[in-house]
Amino acid sequence: MREIVLDTETTGLDPLRGDRLVEVGCIELINRMPTGQTFHRYINPEREMSADAFAVHGLSTQFLADKPFFHEVVEDFLGFIGDAPLVIHNASFDVSFINAELDRLKRPPIPRERLVDTLLLARRKHPGVSNRLDDLCSRYAIDNSHRTKHGALLDAELLAEVYVDLIGARQSQLILASETTEIRIGGSGEMSRRQRLLPLLPRITDADREAHRAFVAALGDKPIWVEYLPAI
Repeated sequence: MREIVLDTETTGLDPLRGDRLVEVGCIELINRMPTGQTFHRYINPEREMSADAFAVHGLSTQFLADKPFFHEVVEDFLGFIGDAPLVIHNASFDVSFINAELDRLKRPPIPRERLVDTLLLARRKHPGVSNRLDDLCSRYAIDNSHRTKHGALLDAELLAEVYVDLIGARQSQLILASETTEIRIGGSGEMSRRQRLLPLLPRITDADREAHRAFVAALGDKPIWVEYLPAI
């Protein structure tokens, strides 16, 4: 199963008031494991950066001035995410910005049914406590010490680790690996072996045997291979 863990950074909090995307980061998961395939773009928002947003992610108007516009990266972005489920922390926020950008280009929005909101998952699993990304990293012993500012790709990488723990996939993988090891080593629960209906044909011919005997005979008086000749 293919999933995309996604995060964004923006100029503010409300796309309906003109706030825009400035960064998109995506991590590909296959069967809940990162594949190493990523998508990351900085985006020129065509407006000034708010002071509050800059304090969060540190992306200035000047830094973004020479970055591509959203319409220049949209095909690469949509091609990367494909039709996979999107794993997002507080998904309604990020998708509202993405859909606002798509709407400007007269492109179809990302439907809600594609979204896996890890904030909602965390609230169900850990009710009554803070479930920010940093809190979840601490709860699941995920190192986020390098997260001094928000960043779309970094946050997507951290969220990918959190997501696997949040849904219990990492524990399931460890249990499966442990059980598999016990089956192979323990002896009490050996894996059943399928038997061939017809045995394989011998791969060593009489000519091969004679050639080997002639080779051994040429090795001298007491070559070690003589001890194995009766078994050939």
